[in-house]
Amino acid sequence: MRLARRLLLTLLLLYHFLLALLDAYGFQDRAQPAQAIVVLGSRVYPGGVPGPSLTRRALHAAELYAQGLAPLIVCTGAQGDESIPSEAAVACGLIAAEGVPPSALLLEDRSRSTEENALYTAELLLPRGISTIIIVSDSYHLYRAHLLFTRAGLNPYVSAAGGESGRLFWAERYYRVTRELAALAWYWGKTTIGLEQTDFP
Repeated sequence: MRLARRLLLTLLLLYHFLLALLDAYGFQDRAQPAQAIVVLGSRVYPGGVPGPSLTRRALHAAELYAQGLAPLIVCTGAQGDESIPSEAAVACGLIAAEGVPPSALLLEDRSRSTEENALYTAELLLPRGISTIIIVSDSYHLYRAHLLFTRAGLNPYVSAAGGESGRLFWAERYYRVTRELAALAWYWGKTTIGLEQTDFP
């Protein structure tokens, strides 16, 4: 019984240690001059209203563009529902409203998961001779995104959409980081057994 408790305590400590590492990774801004900025999609509500996460990401990408870190922004994400615009289109609309010219915007509106974000973005950029990118997403998402975009043949830096830590209730943040840990476990597991693609968001 005592051994079981010690094992359970060890597993809980390891679990929370991994959560802390995953969450902390994205808080270090690694943005550097690159060939493109890639905005990862997030929820769009009925009527084409962007969710808080997509808004944060789009505005942060526009800020990086204004700083001169890259001449192109790629907005990613398919339609969540046929009745609403794609995540990519809504993000690009937000970015254009910040003064970024249409010529500097590129849509990738097929992807329905982070892995598809990486694969379809690579399909768009690599033939154009673009490989160095800045990935913009929420902090807890960036470690997995970095792995997937690297695997797709791109050279990514990461930059977290600002301010999300103060806007998420602690339980929601805990849930999201836990979900990322589960997604990483799924990614490593499916890679080990040779599955090529996943629909895990």
